[in-house]
Amino acid sequence: MKRNVLIVMCAGLFVVLLDVTIVNVALPSIAADRHAGLADLQWVVDGYQIALAGLLLTGGTLGDRFGHRRVVLAGFALFGVASAGCALAPGIGALVAARAVQGVGAALLLPGTLAVITRTFPGGKERARAIGVWAAVGSVALPAGPLLGGVLVQTFGWPAIFAINVPLIVVIFVAVLRVAPADVPEPRPVDLPGTVAGAGALLVLTYAVIEAGREGPDWRLFAVAAALLAAFVVIEHRRESPMLPLGLLRRPSIAVGTIGSAIMNFGINGMMLLITLYLQGVLRLSPMTAGAALLPLFAPLALLSAPFGRLAGRHGPRPVMLAGLVTLAVGMGLLLPVRAASPYLVMLPALTVIGLGAALLTPSVVALAMSDPPPGREGLVSAINNTARQAGGAIGVAVFGALAGTPGGPRFIGGLHGAAALAGAAYLGVTALTLTLGLTSRHHHKTLV
Repeated sequence: MKRNVLIVMCAGLFVVLLDVTIVNVALPSIAADRHAGLADLQWVVDGYQIALAGLLLTGGTLGDRFGHRRVVLAGFALFGVASAGCALAPGIGALVAARAVQGVGAALLLPGTLAVITRTFPGGKERARAIGVWAAVGSVALPAGPLLGGVLVQTFGWPAIFAINVPLIVVIFVAVLRVAPADVPEPRPVDLPGTVAGAGALLVLTYAVIEAGREGPDWRLFAVAAALLAAFVVIEHRRESPMLPLGLLRRPSIAVGTIGSAIMNFGINGMMLLITLYLQGVLRLSPMTAGAALLPLFAPLALLSAPFGRLAGRHGPRPVMLAGLVTLAVGMGLLLPVRAASPYLVMLPALTVIGLGAALLTPSVVALAMSDPPPGREGLVSAINNTARQAGGAIGVAVFGALAGTPGGPRFIGGLHGAAALAGAAYLGVTALTLTLGLTSRHHHKTLV
């Protein structure tokens, strides 16, 4: 019975995370079929990520309040309906809207899949093994996305990457009904003002950046985003049961782990957008070939995350995190020789090194954040870390797309180089922050939350 619960929850996680990367390889086909510009394609990616980032913490709270099994089922149902909406979308606006609904469904079910697993496996070692399987499945979903997406787009067209979710979700939904145990809800309040302010700040900031790439900066939008962010901080500071207890971020390990997670996805997700557009829009590779060409970027994450995670457990997360940050910075630097006429082999070393850096950094930033949680707040700290990753990825897609413009356009290659330099500088900045933590953390007094 326990094994069946683990299989079903991992299958759901796989389908949801698959949609994080599967859509990238379909973007040029969507652009051609729906006459979409770069900004539209950015929203196809970010509509999903903003909804997921903005509602992930709330999804965990709703699971506690109404029962994780019930909320997981609601999330799967919403995700399945939205996937059908994506496949049938008559225009780019409908597609973006359906992608946002997909993100809402993912935000409801993702925290619940892990919560159901932890409640099904109460023992320490048994639970650790189950969570390890859950994390490994998530890592495998990322490289599977471009490969499967390339095959589906080239064989059946881009709607197939969304249509394939529907029968899978139906099977998983029925399986959850059969095997997942019901849980007792806990009376936890939902932080609606904090959710609105936080998600609104991310949405307006992303919109402002995307529009800056298309029309030039509108500082009023950036001012609105800043005001919403300030309102979020004030709300969370004053609420008795905040969605994000700000005191947690005064712990250096949680703060740096969270920042590292955000910057990791800022660079990787943003660059993945540009690389996908480069492979198909500049090198003119087919969707299937482009999906295979992205494999060096994701294979190390799937194959090496677990060994590097054990390395972080043996030697501490900080040295592994530092190695990952520096490796990612080097990988971004290796993109600088890429030109419009460069063959794929010029980009291959950069993809491989970036993938290796991601494999080093992914488990270590989580391990660092989870090294000093207050008792009973482990789940919340993990959710904060995941939220930071999704938010960082959404902003990276917006910023990098604004820098590069349309693939094949006069500023695309220069924008790709600028984005690579920006990502490398961001990774080195977090490296300096992590080294500072290493010098000062032993003198830090833990903050009680």
